[in-house]
Amino acid sequence: MRVLVTGATGQLGRDVVLACQQAGDEVAALGHDALDVTERDEVRSALSTVAPHVVIHTAAWTAVDACESDPDKAYRANALAVRWIAEACRLVDAHLVHISTDYVFSGAQREPYREWDEPDPRSVYGASKRAGEIEALEAGIGACVVRLSWVCGEHGANMVKTILRLAAEHEQLSFVDDQRGNPTFTADAAPMLRRIGLDRRSGIYHVTNQGAVSWFEFAAKVMELAGFDPARVRPIATAELQPPRPAVRPANSVLDNAVLRASGMPLLDHFEVPLKRLIQGLLKA
Repeated sequence: MRVLVTGATGQLGRDVVLACQQAGDEVAALGHDALDVTERDEVRSALSTVAPHVVIHTAAWTAVDACESDPDKAYRANALAVRWIAEACRLVDAHLVHISTDYVFSGAQREPYREWDEPDPRSVYGASKRAGEIEALEAGIGACVVRLSWVCGEHGANMVKTILRLAAEHEQLSFVDDQRGNPTFTADAAPMLRRIGLDRRSGIYHVTNQGAVSWFEFAAKVMELAGFDPARVRPIATAELQPPRPAVRPANSVLDNAVLRASGMPLLDHFEVPLKRLIQGLLKA
């Protein structure tokens, strides 16, 4: 299978490239320097040259707070770019796997969000990503939208690395206990994204590691697995964060993997399994 990965130098993109290469695919790994997905002509030229069977579109502007002050850039990167990718996929008959986020939901619902629940984003980032979903799903190419949440991995910045850094610098750490979600590890999610592309699946899928926690609980688990005293982490409310965050975070980001389950596809491991593996790797580096 010939796969084109956008955002290939990013946290998720790097593991997607690795998963495809390990499976024996021919991979065109295009980071931002090689492909600016906001430029229609560049996108069409890249896909026409590579002629991929599958495009896994991981490129996005994920600076959640920065999106609030530059909505035009957010919509250009997270929505209009998806239109260009979908158009080009139609030209070369490539299957599109588009990556989205838990931020498309308000977070006000008490139960985990299923794929059929109505999106209601409360931030510019979430609204721009929802617009990207619409571009993919309404392009008439049978695209698949895969929502991930609380993404962590070996490459790039993420919360696991932040917690380990803070633990080395401060005696006490504070994390919010009123935001809950599913930590999702890129090394686990990447093979599933490949499989979805290989199967040419359509519609919306939630793909997360199993287990829901608050950021406070997650930080305590990171501390425990890294050999620190988890009691050094104290819970606080989002309202106590200083300075306040510009973008609203969903209080409930828990995504039910209902479509995977109903389709008989394997669910990803409980998040503690890849978390332990990631921490061991980071501490050895």
